[in-house]
Amino acid sequence: MGKKQKYYVVWFGNPAGIYDSWKKCQSAINGVGGAQYKSFETLAEAEKAYKREYADYKGKTTKRKLSKDQLQIIGQPNLYSISVDAASSGNPGIMEYRGVDTQTHKQLFHQGPFQQGTNNIGEFLALVHGLALLKKHKSDRIIYSDSKIAIGWVKKKKCNTKLKMTFKNKDLFDLIARAETWLKTNSYETKIVKWETKAWGEIPADFGRK
Repeated sequence: MGKKQKYYVVWFGNPAGIYDSWKKCQSAINGVGGAQYKSFETLAEAEKAYKREYADYKGKTTKRKLSKDQLQIIGQPNLYSISVDAASSGNPGIMEYRGVDTQTHKQLFHQGPFQQGTNNIGEFLALVHGLALLKKHKSDRIIYSDSKIAIGWVKKKKCNTKLKMTFKNKDLFDLIARAETWLKTNSYETKIVKWETKAWGEIPADFGRK
């Protein structure tokens, strides 16, 4: 079965528009700080969305399945924070990661694309990158990730991937080694918090490929 067609709306990019492939969408958002984009299942949905504002759609890809009591217990996210996420086209595949300001969605850092990476590796690197950034600026903000696996790897100071190093992803494994070294040689007080997707929708750093 062929891959299902998706359409990508870019509200803020270079240039803005509607694209019929992730590759075309990516070319319009790479290097654009605070790029605004999202995927849709049909062209009609994309055209409708493009006529509206990005704010009408961001963070609404996940249906809420929690009860009112559960939502009340979870509460609202702490906007005095940064959020990190990664995306991989294939497993392994072309991977990238980034971090954004949770409240404004302003992009704080972006790395990639990397060849032959995985989403878990990207999530791990994004967390370490975020931790290093917050420490550098002596910030007391917390950091959100929607990956339990990556959070666990960071706590163990080890990227426990089963991916094998090849000529194509050697640079990625060099970055993993640097991240592990940073964790082992630095202390930090930053609180790492799991992003509650079912309650809050997609994490602000999400790449919008769903």
